[in-house]
Amino acid sequence: MKVSNVTLRRRLLWSLLFICVLFTALMARLAYVQFGQGKELSAKAEDLWRRNLPFTAKRGEILDRNGTALAYNISSPTVWAIPVQIKEPEKTAAALSPLLGMSQESLLKKITKKKSMNEKLQPGGRKMTMELAQKIRDLNLPGIIVAEDNKRYYPYGDLAAHILGFTGIDNQGITGIELKYEDRLKGLNGNISYLSDAGGRLMPGSSEKYAEPKDGLNLELTLDKSIQSIMERELDQAMVQTQARASWSIAMNPKTGEILAMASRPGYEPAKYQEYPSEVYNRNLPIWMTYEPGSTFKIITLAAALEENKVDLEHDTFFDPGYVKVGGATLRCWKKGGHGSETFLEVVENSCNPGFVALGQRLGKESLFKYIRDFGFGSKTGIDLNGEENGILFKLSQVGPVELATTSFGQGVSVTPIQQVAAVSAAINGGYLYKPYISKAWINSDTNTIVEENKPELIRQVISEETSLKVREALESVVAKGTGRPAFIDGYRVGGKTGTAQIVVNGRYSATEHIVSFIGFAPADDPQIIVYTAVDNPKGVQFGGVVAAPIVQNIIEDSLHYMKVPERQDQLSKEYKYGETPIVTVPDLVGASVQDLYEELNMNFMLSKSGSGTTVVSQAPKPGSRVEQGSTIRIYMGDAPSK
Repeated sequence: MKVSNVTLRRRLLWSLLFICVLFTALMARLAYVQFGQGKELSAKAEDLWRRNLPFTAKRGEILDRNGTALAYNISSPTVWAIPVQIKEPEKTAAALSPLLGMSQESLLKKITKKKSMNEKLQPGGRKMTMELAQKIRDLNLPGIIVAEDNKRYYPYGDLAAHILGFTGIDNQGITGIELKYEDRLKGLNGNISYLSDAGGRLMPGSSEKYAEPKDGLNLELTLDKSIQSIMERELDQAMVQTQARASWSIAMNPKTGEILAMASRPGYEPAKYQEYPSEVYNRNLPIWMTYEPGSTFKIITLAAALEENKVDLEHDTFFDPGYVKVGGATLRCWKKGGHGSETFLEVVENSCNPGFVALGQRLGKESLFKYIRDFGFGSKTGIDLNGEENGILFKLSQVGPVELATTSFGQGVSVTPIQQVAAVSAAINGGYLYKPYISKAWINSDTNTIVEENKPELIRQVISEETSLKVREALESVVAKGTGRPAFIDGYRVGGKTGTAQIVVNGRYSATEHIVSFIGFAPADDPQIIVYTAVDNPKGVQFGGVVAAPIVQNIIEDSLHYMKVPERQDQLSKEYKYGETPIVTVPDLVGASVQDLYEELNMNFMLSKSGSGTTVVSQAPKPGSRVEQGSTIRIYMGDAPSK
């Protein structure tokens, strides 16, 4: 069939029109891709071409309350290889081998990995010294880059180890504060980025880009390094002297909840944590350990009885035959034969179990357990450390006469050390229960400005200020006249309470294993520090007053001197028992003649004379000092001053 010219021209026209439309569409698409999506597609392509070498951010420092660094970073560079940029692999491996302490074979294998864009030369090239890093830089080896890196450093060894914790090889927090605040301490890593082709070769005309790391925040703790050092010194000595299984201690500001020191033994060094059993570095005993508190818990029974007006310490009396029968059980006092007739103040001083059973009975189970829970027992304090335990209390429905009686003197309940410190602080600070805390402030490391600051957090008022005053006075009497006399500090008003608790072994109370403890505070008229110390199964004598009280005494005395807390003039006089040496005041001997000396001393002191002459011109100790009776006074003789 013959196609007419008109039909042919029509077909050609439609074909030409179709081609024009198609070409226009293609041009429009190209224009859209070029101008509309150009930046987005270029960015995606660049992401495919871009390679990154990480630069670790500087981890935030951990400081004590005075700004002393307890954990910080030291520069420790890491070596990276870019295999496709290494021109002479054998020579490169040979040059690096002696510096990195790695075999040439292992290095050659790493630097010739065709599928690897960046290869970390570990273990020898990871976190090295600055001197070694500079030697590698000086080699100017193509494809070998020394990247900035750092590692954690703990300048005081094992000091505050259980608080600080430690970091892993990648500077990530593993335990303690390092883990608790990992997100805020670690910062944001930076990098060096460059463009490469599929083979890893630098793309012509491209340049490296440096993204600066953002350093982590510095953390200022409530801890005081000096008080922490005092505490750990005393725990170390106690472990040597008593051969105990373990020991732990807490010092806190009772008016705020700020932790001033916290430690436990056995200890460890964060930088060498691999050398210690995991149970040593994973267990922060002051917040993790739960056990029956013993007589330190009597402070809670005392506070509750005083608040409820169930006892008059000065006038109410009690007769202690050495035991009390409750619900078919015989509960004994620690003193065989008992204390006989005594006031309830003497019940507190003597830590008399039957007397406290009587106080518990006067309160009744509903009232006693209400105060126990109000003081914070049975639940976590909320301290900002990992690993805190709850402790265990009887359910009220399970409390019968025996459970009420044993709870009143600290047996049958399970508590943590931090709960005891928080609760006793409330009993002696005016009645206010504060949440313990250890993180004081977050600080920008670049500007040294405070980003966030923690303040004392009041939970509730448990007892009145009037009752709290009575508790302080009673506990001061315990230290001056009762079982806490070994914690007495001349010149300061100290209050406290001993504790001796049997350990449960195979479901029964052991007759030979005890946790002995003491909780003390000073000055008793205005408490600035409270210290709790416990020793687990010391060898030999197992009484809190004998073992733990002297430890607390030393911690409090040295801490008060360090804190420059002035001495008190209205201190209760210490009551001395047989065998104890009284404390006496050193007289002023300056100006006295030889014949007057011995009459002045009144047989309370020994004399050591130096120099010639007939008159005392100086002396040591100074007049007014308080020393043990029989101590030696050094006097320096000279001529009497002319008038």
